Amino acid sequence: MKVLLINGSPHEKGCTYTALSLIAEELNRAHIETEIFNVGTRPVGGCIGCGGCAAGSGCVFGGVVNEAIEKARTADAFVFGSPVHYASASGNMTSFMDRLSYAGGKYLAYKPAAICCSARRGGTTTTLDQLVKYPEFFHMPLVNGSYWAMIHGSNPAQVLQDEEGCAVMRELGRNMAWLLQCIEAGKAAGIRHPENPRRPMTNFIR
Repeated sequence: MKVLLINGSPHEKGCTYTALSLIAEELNRAHIETEIFNVGTRPVGGCIGCGGCAAGSGCVFGGVVNEAIEKARTADAFVFGSPVHYASASGNMTSFMDRLSYAGGKYLAYKPAAICCSARRGGTTTTLDQLVKYPEFFHMPLVNGSYWAMIHGSNPAQVLQDEEGCAVMRELGRNMAWLLQCIEAGKAAGIRHPENPRRPMTNFIR
């Protein structure tokens, strides 16, 4: 089993990476493979709704989004992490998530997901509220801890001083490992996720 952890921070080894690393450590203890994937610093353009991804070759703009889609094919679960920028996820992370979901959503469906964010002080709950919308769209079971998955600090050393935040990240890792093991046991017993029919799409027009 493998979990793909998405780092939406422009700082490859910064605060968000530190939070994701705590989650990854717990997963590794449960003998689950992990990879931290960096969205990076190069600008990620937003989705323009062109529909070109319907051809099945990923996003027509390519780049880091298509790299992630390829990794998503074989991942068993995901953790989406972002720093807080003006009380929301980073701009690159927002564009990345829009395009990953639109072009690669079929590789996310029914796989467990967790979200987390890092901040110096505020804006965490709005960022979590933003990011949670993506897994809710794709039947992804949400993994939680005993508190909202936020961590505080201006650098990795300060993050590690946030004892409660660190504890929640570790809880996420342990809970995700448990859920993945339950899913594997279910598969061995012949239990599969439901095949839901395509939902009707209605516009709010009278």
